[in-house]
Amino acid sequence: MASLVKSLRPLARSIPARPVSRTPLPSRVYQHARPFSSTSIRRDAMDLSAVPPTPITHLSETEAMMADSVSRFAQEAVLPRVREMDEAEAMDPKIVEQLFEQGLMGVEIPEEYGGAGMNFTACIVGIEELAKVDPSVSVLVDVHNTLVNTAVIKYGNAEVKKKWLPRLATDSVGSFCLSEPVSGSDAFALSARAVRTDSGFKINGSKMWITNAVESSFFIVFANLDPSKGYKGITAFIVEKGTPGFSIAKKESKLGIKASSTCVLNFDDVEIPKENLLGEEGNGYKIAIGLLNEGRIGIAAQMTGLSVGAWENAARYVWNDRKQFGQLVGEFQGMQHQMAQCYTEIAAARALVYNAARKKEVGEDFVCDAAMAKLFASQVAGRVSGLAIEWMGGMGFVREGLAEKYWRDSKIGAIYEGTSNIQLQTIAKLLQKEYTR
Repeated sequence: MASLVKSLRPLARSIPARPVSRTPLPSRVYQHARPFSSTSIRRDAMDLSAVPPTPITHLSETEAMMADSVSRFAQEAVLPRVREMDEAEAMDPKIVEQLFEQGLMGVEIPEEYGGAGMNFTACIVGIEELAKVDPSVSVLVDVHNTLVNTAVIKYGNAEVKKKWLPRLATDSVGSFCLSEPVSGSDAFALSARAVRTDSGFKINGSKMWITNAVESSFFIVFANLDPSKGYKGITAFIVEKGTPGFSIAKKESKLGIKASSTCVLNFDDVEIPKENLLGEEGNGYKIAIGLLNEGRIGIAAQMTGLSVGAWENAARYVWNDRKQFGQLVGEFQGMQHQMAQCYTEIAAARALVYNAARKKEVGEDFVCDAAMAKLFASQVAGRVSGLAIEWMGGMGFVREGLAEKYWRDSKIGAIYEGTSNIQLQTIAKLLQKEYTR
């Protein structure tokens, strides 16, 4: 299969990302529409007055080709290995190699560093398409692109970009190391510590629930360089695999996304050079917040893709194979109503995902949109994948197919990169701020 980078680069250069269009509203109407807009968006970010309205989920030619190419790759290369990887609780190294070959690990990395140089929505499209087949592979790509690559692109200095972006685009998986045993939703209660040394820094502590840890050679680690300043002492560092004192202490066995590695990491007097500082000292909390807001759109895309995969898997079975009382199960009105309801919810989740992605691309405030997208998409994923098992009956419950796996994989959507309760709290705080005089 030809590399996605090679086939899509010309289009990525010639076709701009489709900006979100807005029709000016009378002031009285605008006041009533405020819950779905924002009073703090950057209206000067792009002139949208001449842009014709289009559907939120409309894709540019580049993005549409990305969807088609990734879909074919997922069906041909990933699908045959899904069940084996899930049972083994390990990612097939060949899959990781192919992800790099196809350019899926450097979607937004500029071409000068060996990446595809595409836009954020193209990355979201790829994440969604992979999740239709295997959410484990999807989250590997998601974390690597939306958290790790974005961190280096946005906060790395010239030397860091020159050293690491080519590797992240071609052969080095990355991990984002923020969570700790007592620092999950309260991310800034972390206890990992860093101290300055003559040559750079020394890190001590541990991290938990770290995605991609087994496959990674590049780790963005958050540690407090000045505890007296509280969370304002948190700083981001780059730690390379093989650094003395750095180790994987435990690989977790999980309910779902079992092929995706999730590990405990230990840092015992891990010395890193001063050039491995990412961003400025004490700026780690800002980096983490900004990256997680973007990352939540990726998780929402993963959950939307999972929902589509579960729905389509069940739909094909009940409309073609499963019969009861002399007719296909999918022809019963009660079944059809459930399927229609689920598909409607999937479409609504996708609209939230792509609206958040487009707003991010044009520089608008997207924090509330990302929270709503992740919240709703994870809820839909749980409902749809659960009902899909029931629609398929016994065939949905056994491990012969993928129905039960979609349901197991869906559970993490309400937990990682901000639990559903945290998303609700974020949404509520922003709405309260909007409506408080």
